[in-house]
Amino acid sequence: MCAILENRRITLVSFSGIDGAGKSTQIEALRARMEETGLCVSVITFWGDVARLTRIRETTGHTLFKGDKGIGTPAAPLIRRDKNVRSWWMTCVRLGLYFLDAVSLRKVVKKALRSRADFVIFDRYIYDELANLALDTAAARLYIALLLKFVPKPHLIYLLDADPVQAFARKPEYPLAFLFTSRASYLALSKLAGGMTVLPPMPVWEVEREILKDVLNSLTFDESRGEHAEKLRGNDDKVPV
Repeated sequence: MCAILENRRITLVSFSGIDGAGKSTQIEALRARMEETGLCVSVITFWGDVARLTRIRETTGHTLFKGDKGIGTPAAPLIRRDKNVRSWWMTCVRLGLYFLDAVSLRKVVKKALRSRADFVIFDRYIYDELANLALDTAAARLYIALLLKFVPKPHLIYLLDADPVQAFARKPEYPLAFLFTSRASYLALSKLAGGMTVLPPMPVWEVEREILKDVLNSLTFDESRGEHAEKLRGNDDKVPV
């Protein structure tokens, strides 16, 4: 059962990374561990709960660019054509869409901060859209800087770095060459945005352990959550070492 804490501080956590980086796995692991300590956890998906005009965007990728719909699996790979389509006019469209999403994100975060949740975990954030822009241009960097000032910054920001070859094997949706380009863009964005914890390619359990250590550190300095920090620390034997 969720604990209702006096003077509690809601923690915003975001997970970003290329497709197949393992975000869903780590989000579920963190959610389960936090709930074991009695904390209320809410998970918000960027595409489902934040992004605007999603149906139009999906239809465009399918009909205009002849891309596949759905989620790729090793048994059923896909060829998606949406964010990997790079043209000047698509960049202009993205700038407009990303601003709409940023406005929506502000509203979603504001609502989350009024909720009963102690931890609000975002499955992707505005960073995952900004990584699709050409970060090597001054115009894109200026746009990114302005948008990052506009949207709320999570307290804990995790960028799951991943080997593109392994990520493609787990989730075959985009060309391997695009995943390499996307990975480089995410890493460049992490330096531009600042405040991100970049987790290098590691076994799943090692990534989980590093995230829990970081979360535990944030709980330790929150007096209202000392009991939950102790419970999390006491359950450390559940994470392989």
